[in-house]
Amino acid sequence: MIDMDNPVIRGYLIRLVGEDGLEMIKKMPEGEVTDEQIAEATGILLNIVRRTLFILNENKLAVCRRERDSSSGWLTYLWTLDMSDIEPQLVKEKKRVTKNLRTRLAFEEDNVFYTCPEGCTRMNFNEATECEFLCPLCGEDMMFEDNHVFVEKIQRRLKSLES
Repeated sequence: MIDMDNPVIRGYLIRLVGEDGLEMIKKMPEGEVTDEQIAEATGILLNIVRRTLFILNENKLAVCRRERDSSSGWLTYLWTLDMSDIEPQLVKEKKRVTKNLRTRLAFEEDNVFYTCPEGCTRMNFNEATECEFLCPLCGEDMMFEDNHVFVEKIQRRLKSLES
């Protein structure tokens, strides 16, 4: 079983399935169970249980087996949590976040920004020139924004992810 108190695992699962989904995972009965049984055992709404199970299945963290009732022909879906694949999922997520941060860092470093003093909008130089350095929402003069603090934050975050 995985350590649900690990902040990295908790954060990943919350981002993936939300707080209710995390509670469902914690309280989910052992073995193969139906979505109705999970909802009853955890006290979580059936539609949230189903959404969470499908998301977990898409991310290879839950396994589903179909069973057909021979008399009625109805299909029953039996679910089992399989968190053994969480490490590769975390590595994949780390790569995705790192790639997005590098893209954002390059964008921030390659552009000069102007913001509305009222906080309406933020634009790069080209967009600001098109608006003649006036906020398109409120008409205030746009102000130069020094984004070095934001750039440093992104760099620190990248450094922590790479270590």
